[in-house]
Amino acid sequence: MASKLRILGIETSCDETAAAVVTRMQDGSAVTEADVVLSQLDEHSAYGGVVPEIAARAHVDALDTLIEEALKRSGVTLADVDAIAATSGPGLIGGLLVGLMTGKAIAMAINKPLYAINHLEGHALTARLTDGVAFPYLMLLVSGGHTQLVLVKGVGEYERWGTTIDDALGEAFDKTAKLLGLPYPGGPAVERAAANGDPKRFAFPRPLVGEARLDFSFSGLKTAVRQAAEGIAPVTDQDIADICASFQHAISRTLKDRIGRGLQRFAELYPDVDQPALVVAGGVAANKVVRQTLDELCAINGFRFVAPPHHLCTDNAVMIAWAGLERMALDMPADELAVAPRSRWPLDADAKALLAYGKRGAKA
Repeated sequence: MASKLRILGIETSCDETAAAVVTRMQDGSAVTEADVVLSQLDEHSAYGGVVPEIAARAHVDALDTLIEEALKRSGVTLADVDAIAATSGPGLIGGLLVGLMTGKAIAMAINKPLYAINHLEGHALTARLTDGVAFPYLMLLVSGGHTQLVLVKGVGEYERWGTTIDDALGEAFDKTAKLLGLPYPGGPAVERAAANGDPKRFAFPRPLVGEARLDFSFSGLKTAVRQAAEGIAPVTDQDIADICASFQHAISRTLKDRIGRGLQRFAELYPDVDQPALVVAGGVAANKVVRQTLDELCAINGFRFVAPPHHLCTDNAVMIAWAGLERMALDMPADELAVAPRSRWPLDADAKALLAYGKRGAKA
């Protein structure tokens, strides 16, 4: 391996356009030379969610400029880049096309290899960039489109232990916020409202708690929120705060059971791992109640809790570049320029689809 490797990363899987330049040193450490992200929040807020066509057009308008800005901030040119890494899935197909085609064009123009990266692998490997976490470890991915508990055994080696059978956790937050008339994005709005609420006022269900399998379900919880709001309509600001606080409390108790069982399973399978770790990634990882629950759970079970900085938990190009660097450092082959984007791309190709598989929120 060369003394250092530098990759330009591109991320366009949903509603953030991002470009980054990351360098990996020979000792495995990394330097983020540029990290540029443009949010499309204003474009989608009026619709209460991401509109795929608007997202794709916004990526087209912004991506070239963001790449130029990333190169400028890092002080390098395309000639100084050893490879291109672009998100190839899963995600919104229009956005994926924009980023992957741009990556292909640059790779061809500078005659450098292209790495078509699984967005979920980017999340899975981020903790190795930020905290040097050694394999194997557990990852909880909680976002608007995903809720998964994954065993990370190595680069390209993933085993899904649990996934949502209906709504993703972030989706449940967004739908709860919309139901209560709170602004988009729903996660931060629910958390703000919950800060002034009574978490014990409403006894919301805790789906799948007590079951041996490690899957998740949030559709019933979302329905219970709707029924509670309808039962006391018209709701006051305090009612909304209490509903949000009780909603978060139910999620906390659910995660405590689901993840607790996962930690116990990991400890049984890997008794010789000196410092087992649970990594959390995805936008919902920013929620303070979720983080506190996981932190306390890890302390009880003797696990290290790793939560990368918030800007690296949400969609970003740094994690895409890093995933490419991990593959490059292992001499894993680059991708052919004919590689196609994939709207669905499970980390664990052998995992069986569950009942609700097929919804974007239930991607496994």
